[in-house]
Amino acid sequence: MLPGLRENRVFRFTHAATTAARILSGYKLLAMRKKGMSPEEYDRRLRDHHRRSAQRIYRAVLRLQGLMIKIGQTIGSRPDVFPEEYASVLSLLQDKVPPHPWNEMKPHIERELGGPIASVFAEFDRKPVAAASLAQVYKAKLKDGRQVAVKVVYPNSPRLVRTDLRILRGMIWLESRFSNYPLEPVYQELAANVPLEVDMLHEAEAMKAIASTLAYRDDVVIPGIVEEHTSKRILTMEYIDGIKITNLDGLRAAGIDTEVLFPLLVEVYMEQIMRHGHFHADPHPGNLLGLPGNRLGLLDFGLTKKITDDFREAFKLTTRSMFTGDNEGLVRGLKAQGMRLKNEADDASFVASGEFFRAMSDPET
Repeated sequence: MLPGLRENRVFRFTHAATTAARILSGYKLLAMRKKGMSPEEYDRRLRDHHRRSAQRIYRAVLRLQGLMIKIGQTIGSRPDVFPEEYASVLSLLQDKVPPHPWNEMKPHIERELGGPIASVFAEFDRKPVAAASLAQVYKAKLKDGRQVAVKVVYPNSPRLVRTDLRILRGMIWLESRFSNYPLEPVYQELAANVPLEVDMLHEAEAMKAIASTLAYRDDVVIPGIVEEHTSKRILTMEYIDGIKITNLDGLRAAGIDTEVLFPLLVEVYMEQIMRHGHFHADPHPGNLLGLPGNRLGLLDFGLTKKITDDFREAFKLTTRSMFTGDNEGLVRGLKAQGMRLKNEADDASFVASGEFFRAMSDPET
């Protein structure tokens, strides 16, 4: 790809629109031919088109990068909304984001630091330890010997976020002409949160706020912030060396008891939501670490959520009612959280959901 082409607004819109048009026209053509197919044949072709469409999106977002990767990751993490073929293909984006090259990142880092990297850090690895859609993380050592992680927003991320949100709005309008997938909530979620994910000062404040609520616990570790080397586009923090919570063999080899760690994970999230109303909202495996002593490490606070007291009380009522068999309380709790059915009078569907989750949680079921 020619230098600068990826950042060109017209190129991004054209590439995204062409990809969307090919996908949507395929669905339209399949729908037109449905009458001449058996149900089995139609289902097979529909699944094939789901898979091909997901692969088109995968290739397109890797080419465009920026917010487009975040969009692909969001689709890949929502098998409850999108066909399973999309989740299967696009979930690969969680671990396969290509890093930005050092010759691009070095001058950007030095601009943010206000001087040469060597004036701040005794060591600074050129190869990032993690690369995401909007930023990447380096391991470094401060002059005083402290090991730190340095999260750096890509130079073009803030501008691409603004551009891509406008493109996404147009894509959703186009998609609504062809299908009924509920994409508007996906857009609203991205528009509300992604601009904050390129603001490292916002992330630092969120880290400190949640760390303060969990500070009394010795089984949860949240990196400390190095304030003097943190700016709007760079976050310098304590380096936490742990094992991904999904690496079961690695956890066991390190002597970490998963029967302690996994309940701890649930407990910590329930505490954040139920007691404090402010929680880490990006719990994918790369952000959850097992640490010696059966401790839990939490990373990446670019996405956090706050809930109102009313919502928290409704959530408590729902959870309590679900496990005590209080169907009336269950219905009230779910409705208070804003859940709605096509038939508002059909409270039995809420009750059936509660019965399902209660049965799934019963160890004897």
